[in-house]
Amino acid sequence: MRRSAIASVGLVVCLGVACSGDPEPAAGPAPSPSPPTSATAPTSPPPPSPTAEPAPEPRVSPDEVRVATAVAAVEHLAGTVGPRPGTSPAYRRAARWVAGRFRDLDWSVEQQRFPTPAGVSWGIPVRGGPSTNVVATRGDLRPGRPWLLVGAHLDTVPQAPGAEDNASGIGVLLAVAEALVERRTRLPVVLVAFGSEEPRGPSDDEHHYGSRAYVAGLAARERQSLRGMVSLDRVGVGSVLPVGSAGAGDPVQRELLAAAERAGVPTVTDLEQRSSDHWSFVRAGLPGARLGSTSYAAYHSSTDVPSVVSRDQLARTARTVLSWLR
Repeated sequence: MRRSAIASVGLVVCLGVACSGDPEPAAGPAPSPSPPTSATAPTSPPPPSPTAEPAPEPRVSPDEVRVATAVAAVEHLAGTVGPRPGTSPAYRRAARWVAGRFRDLDWSVEQQRFPTPAGVSWGIPVRGGPSTNVVATRGDLRPGRPWLLVGAHLDTVPQAPGAEDNASGIGVLLAVAEALVERRTRLPVVLVAFGSEEPRGPSDDEHHYGSRAYVAGLAARERQSLRGMVSLDRVGVGSVLPVGSAGAGDPVQRELLAAAERAGVPTVTDLEQRSSDHWSFVRAGLPGARLGSTSYAAYHSSTDVPSVVSRDQLARTARTVLSWLR
């Protein structure tokens, strides 16, 4: 199996048990009972005062995620780098920056190179050329062992700085990478920043180039052991988190909805959702779902700038992802 397929991360789980008891009474003869009098007659104790049940704590608390990490990524990618189609020099700068952030967090990084054809991206002609996926892993790889993948596309359409679409997803990806440095997940995890997700034509085969290249590069045992893929795409606006599926009865969508509930995050379900990188996995017979897709006025425009993005929505998404991974 390729070195970029599976990673393992660490988490300390603490369990505490306290016990107490009354001391044993001293041994000896029992005293003779006295008949009850008005002074000694037993009375029924008053009923206990009702107490409110404490509210359950979320399993992933807000302080487990540094939202500032996600916000800084949005500001750098949309505010400093700007528009970054998948074959552009700006995209290559963005990919190097993301790879450096993963390395700073002690993740191993590889860049998977793949071709992207010329086309028309949201009404603007774009050149063909190579693009890259930035693949982050931790730990030793174990062929055939179950694993999970979380991805977000790094590129934009030519006219948009792409704060919400999709620096927000990359920001959450980096915040999750940071939160996992000292925490363990239920299965090994791979994090991927995908290149050339944005369309260059109307069909499926002119869209999602990076994730399709990633899926095509998986060995048979890697495909068989992938237990779920989540695409973070436009996760920076709104007050509830959309949980999207390519079809009804999606087990990954159900897992994400349960994970969000554990994390105290409100959600809305979105069926027949195929417009993100999870679709490359689903169409190949692999399990995948999407977080994000709330409508907003700046979509695919020059006004998709950092001020559009809500740090609260970034936090909700990161907590849901951590809950799913754990």
